[in-house]
Amino acid sequence: MRTVASSSKQFFVVNTANCDCTLNTENCQPFSKLDKIPYICNEILLMEKLKQRWGVTSNFQLLIIFIVFAITGSTAAKIAGPITEYIGLHPDSLHPVLYWVVRILLIFPIYQVLLVLFGWIFGQFDFFWNFEKKMLKRFGIKI
Repeated sequence: MRTVASSSKQFFVVNTANCDCTLNTENCQPFSKLDKIPYICNEILLMEKLKQRWGVTSNFQLLIIFIVFAITGSTAAKIAGPITEYIGLHPDSLHPVLYWVVRILLIFPIYQVLLVLFGWIFGQFDFFWNFEKKMLKRFGIKI
């Protein structure tokens, strides 16, 4: 069974014998419109689009990439606090908006380095190096 959204934004379970995971649900037969199970068909489509866009071959590789993004973001945010303390930036010494702008600008380069580092640790260096080059190219920095 697979779940999809109906046109009225209600969710229902469908028989997937004649239904592919596309936005076209003409051949899909609902079991019950009363089932309010959140749909996963669109999420499957999103994962497949990401796999194609990023050139990822397996769901396991996609999972590893998501784990690397999660660990990198959390680590960069955690490291930014002690670094701002070390250089003397405190939320009460600056205007709160200015403090957070500086902190986010500080997190950015830390995040870039950690992303490649954690990508290498998890065996996805090539993916994250290409991802990094593409991101920096968008900011006008060529490597």
